[in-house]
Amino acid sequence: QLQLVESGGGLVQPGGSLRLSCAASGFSLDYYGIGWFRQVPGKEREGVSCIGDSNSSTYYKDSVKGRFTISRDNAKNTVYLQMNSLNVGDTAEYYCAADWGIGPQAMCLVGLERQRNMDYWGKGTLVTVSS
Repeated sequence: QLQLVESGGGLVQPGGSLRLSCAASGFSLDYYGIGWFRQVPGKEREGVSCIGDSNSSTYYKDSVKGRFTISRDNAKNTVYLQMNSLNVGDTAEYYCAADWGIGPQAMCLVGLERQRNMDYWGKGTLVTVSS
């Protein structure tokens, strides 16, 4: 079965850290751009951080720069999002997506219709930042 599976979400206090994982099964993530998106009820899904098909190109939403780090381990077919200094504004359902050959900035900034057409989406993992 071709799928992406997210894990690592949970409840954390403000200032805390979490590491999200996005594991692919049934296909190789090589040559795919990978993105982390998040959504809160009533708001559009937004790109948080994206990475190209090598670790050399990344993109971060302004509000997470310096706090979040995206990385990929192609040998493990997994992409990670290390999230530090979390605040309540980071509370959301986090999703990962894979799209063939797309660059990280383009991937993170696409509109909703293009998001829907991405090759693969995971089902999400919930991150709650609360004291």
